[in-house]
Amino acid sequence: MAHKVDEMETLSGALDDVRTFCRVVELGTLSAAARVMGETKGSISRRLRRLEASLGLQLLARHPRSVSITAEGQLFYGKAREGLLLLDEGAELARATRGEPRGTLRITAPLDLGQEWLPPLLVAFAEHHPQIRIELLIGDQRLDLASHQIDIALRATDGGLPDMGYSARSLTRLTMGWYAAPDYLARTGMPTRPEDLPQHALVLMAGPHGCTVTLQQNAQQERLTLWPRLQTQDYASVLRLTLAGGGIGYFPQLVASGSLQRGLLQPVLTDWTTSAGELFLITQSGLRVPARVQAFKQFLLERLTPR
Repeated sequence: MAHKVDEMETLSGALDDVRTFCRVVELGTLSAAARVMGETKGSISRRLRRLEASLGLQLLARHPRSVSITAEGQLFYGKAREGLLLLDEGAELARATRGEPRGTLRITAPLDLGQEWLPPLLVAFAEHHPQIRIELLIGDQRLDLASHQIDIALRATDGGLPDMGYSARSLTRLTMGWYAAPDYLARTGMPTRPEDLPQHALVLMAGPHGCTVTLQQNAQQERLTLWPRLQTQDYASVLRLTLAGGGIGYFPQLVASGSLQRGLLQPVLTDWTTSAGELFLITQSGLRVPARVQAFKQFLLERLTPR
């Protein structure tokens, strides 16, 4: 297997030699190829000998004033020319992606945002950029961008990001809030103070010791440890249980935004602020950002900017 790898490395290193061979075949003489390629005849001859040595084949028969292609050379030329055309086409497409958004955009997002907030944005973005194919990977596991060929990772945190060797851009603050279905509030009434929360059915992400939250109104601060009636491990599930009338849920405003717009949720305790996190857009570091990545970043920033 090591022998095969060495052969591949030798051939890939001689790509210009392959181009030279094809040009000589097409023009018929070393002198003509040298003029077109801006090299000396001796340089062209050395390239051909190096390529033949790497392949272990005679590709061209030399004559005093011309060259002729051998049978082996004819077979090699057909595939080499086809391969060079494909490489040139691929390079041109890659350069084009820096100016015009196109290609596949691979995005990873946490479960909560990927299920509840991101889908309508992706649909709208796809309508604006029909040449971009979007692949969404939803999950809370931290995927390595390079090894999984991911263009963009969206990550929510209530603290700073660790040094990951990637480029990170803050998109927006993540405001937490209390929400309930209108039918639930019609049955139980609207809480007006944080102390009212324990009297209600609560839907929370909580651990074995309950859920401790801090609410603030001007200089007044309330710190409560709450015990949910319905408990789950992600905000997407908290939202669904809250929509089903399970009680008052506590989750990020971005997760609630779609249901709020449709009138399926009502905010609760709006005079009290709660802890906030931050949403980051993470990309691979590099001097040249593909146009598809830049377009999606700009799209999100515009959608998240208050109007």
